[in-house]
Amino acid sequence: MNILEELNSLFATLHMPVETGEFSDKAPDKYCVLTPLSDRFDVYGDNLPTVDIQEVRISLFAKGNYLNTQKQLVRSLLQHEFTITGRVFVGFEKDTNYYHVAIDVVKHYEMEV
Repeated sequence: MNILEELNSLFATLHMPVETGEFSDKAPDKYCVLTPLSDRFDVYGDNLPTVDIQEVRISLFAKGNYLNTQKQLVRSLLQHEFTITGRVFVGFEKDTNYYHVAIDVVKHYEMEV
């Protein structure tokens, strides 16, 4: 399993539309877009990493009050053992009337050798 698979499963349980890269369908009032940020190994003394570290930015787009949705999403991410490395209010998009919030998450996966 990888971080994108886990996030897609999580959003399915939350009944929230999500896509990777960009939202291609007609946008509903609330949806998320996943953007992979990194897939890396930490440096190890023997040069044999045992952990794959994957990071994704979740962009939440919502018309109207986004705060309850953000709280529900953060709570669910933490319950599913994602590490939240950053949260930022990106802004209000006047042309689309969506509020945009970015939540960066990271998860560590044991290496499959």
